[in-house]
Amino acid sequence: MKLRIFDPTRREVLAGLGASLGASATGLMSGGAGPLVTAQVALQARLATLPLRPGQPATPIWELAAVSHTRGVRLRRGDRCEVVFRNDLPVPLAPVWYGLNGPAAVDPLRGRAPTAPDTAETSIISIANAGTLLADFRLFEDSLKQPARPLPIIADEPIRIAVDRDEILLIEEWRLRPDGTALPPGHDPRDTTPLYTINGQTSFELSARAGERLRLRFINGSQRSVLAIKLENHDVRVVALDGQPAEPFPARSGALVLAPGARADAVVDAAASIPILLHDGREARAIGKVTISGEPERRPPLLPPERLPPNDLPEKLDLRGALRFDVVLGAPDAGWTRPAGFSVASAPAFRTKPGRTVVLALKNPAPVTSVFHLHGHHFRLLDRLDDGWKPYWLDTLAIEPGQTQRIAFAATSPGRWLIESVVTDWAAPRLVRWYAVE
Repeated sequence: MKLRIFDPTRREVLAGLGASLGASATGLMSGGAGPLVTAQVALQARLATLPLRPGQPATPIWELAAVSHTRGVRLRRGDRCEVVFRNDLPVPLAPVWYGLNGPAAVDPLRGRAPTAPDTAETSIISIANAGTLLADFRLFEDSLKQPARPLPIIADEPIRIAVDRDEILLIEEWRLRPDGTALPPGHDPRDTTPLYTINGQTSFELSARAGERLRLRFINGSQRSVLAIKLENHDVRVVALDGQPAEPFPARSGALVLAPGARADAVVDAAASIPILLHDGREARAIGKVTISGEPERRPPLLPPERLPPNDLPEKLDLRGALRFDVVLGAPDAGWTRPAGFSVASAPAFRTKPGRTVVLALKNPAPVTSVFHLHGHHFRLLDRLDDGWKPYWLDTLAIEPGQTQRIAFAATSPGRWLIESVVTDWAAPRLVRWYAVE
């Protein structure tokens, strides 16, 4: 469905999107076509500003926003979600959802054209798994005139773990020019200054009662940098990575290392006011803090964090019978291309039949760290001897210069899926290929 709306005000956008959601959902719920819609979301690509320089004019940016949602989008596992996306930016765009598995995930490069400017489109997305998801425009970097903010999306578990509060911490990286404008990724960052924010704030503060249990959903929303986030002198228990539950384990030295686009859910019992430290590989800096409020201490203390409900991923993978492929990241003669030039007419990186276990040897020939992202499936990081795997699932992985990492996944989702590769250099292009499960 395409809607044409000219020169809308914010109120008109809200009214138009709301009317579109209501009309189509009514048709489906009355038995018109397909299963019932259980959730509705209106998304908008729009101009925005952020106050990145104290006392100076706000910096113009682009953003993916959830209309009428002030704290991100919250859905539930199992939802059949109707999404109305309106593009109020001057280039064709479409939101890409990171962290969704299964055939309902939407990758616009695989045949679905992006939404034209001044146009709205409706799609149906099935939320097959709970977890911390992310939607953004990174596949359209070649056409972005401003850096674009991603949108966190939470799919709640059917049974929630015992926490007092559930907070999103979206960490973003900006490159500011001397005139205060921001440089999009994929361009030479010469004469720019790096700046980091949490939830769009240069000085983020989270207030908590002493003893309060926090579920902190850390998202590395930067486009190029691997970041380490640390809460000093606190027990940080990781309960999920890249949206998939993990057996709770302590973060090493209280630090979480996240590749661009990666997510980590951690449980922290607030004991004292602490800075939130970020290390970008060059230096550590405080980009926020958790402060203890004057409210009464939480009593009684909670038991150790419990495991999140599983998302129906297989407990075991058949490594002996696996199909094995070498994937050289970013090699120009290996079929990698910029998203703007992508076509499924190109040769796939590999093919497999549904139900097979696939092992990929990811080789990084670059002199800097490369980041790999797998669409459509989550994977296990294999041990060095290839005789087991780490006890968590990922969809994003940073691979050091000259190194090879092996991953394995069960090809349970038929279709044609993207893989992404980008080196950790602001000027480097994002590259894509595809693989087939058919």
